[in-house]
Amino acid sequence: MEAGMQTRQSTEFREQSSAARSVPTPECGAPPHRAPDLVTVPARQGLEAVDILRRGAGDCVGPVLHDGGDTLGFLVPPGTADGWDVPGSTCTQTDGKGLSLFAEQPQTEGTGWLLPPGDVELATDPAVLREALGEAARLIEAADNCR
Repeated sequence: MEAGMQTRQSTEFREQSSAARSVPTPECGAPPHRAPDLVTVPARQGLEAVDILRRGAGDCVGPVLHDGGDTLGFLVPPGTADGWDVPGSTCTQTDGKGLSLFAEQPQTEGTGWLLPPGDVELATDPAVLREALGEAARLIEAADNCR
C-alpha cells in the first residue's frame, strides 16, 4: 500500500435492510469528483461477485482489477471507505495515488483489468457490491461444505 492511503478493514458483520442495500447510489454512473476508493477481496470471492454483478439486471458494475494471484479490487465511489463494513474485505481511500482510470494497464506490475474502465460504469455501487460479496461468500461456503 502506498503512503497516504487510508484503509478500513471490517471484521464484523452488520445487517442492513435489503431495500437499502439494493438501491444503486446516484454516484454510480456519475463522473467522480475525487479519486475512487478501492475494495479488495480474495480472488475467489471477487470472481464470484463479478459473475453475480454481471448477471444482475441494471446493477452498477465499475472497473475491476486483478493482481494475477490472490486479490481482486473493485473501484467504488470516493468516501465508501468511511463506512465499509464487509467481513473479509478491505476498502482503501486511494486519494488518486497509484491508480489511473485512463491507463490501458494499471501501473502496478502484475496487475491487470478484469473489467477495464470504459467498458463498464465509472465505479461499482457499494450497496450492490456489498450484496454480491455476501452472496458470493454464501455460495463458496455451500460449495466447500459439499466436498
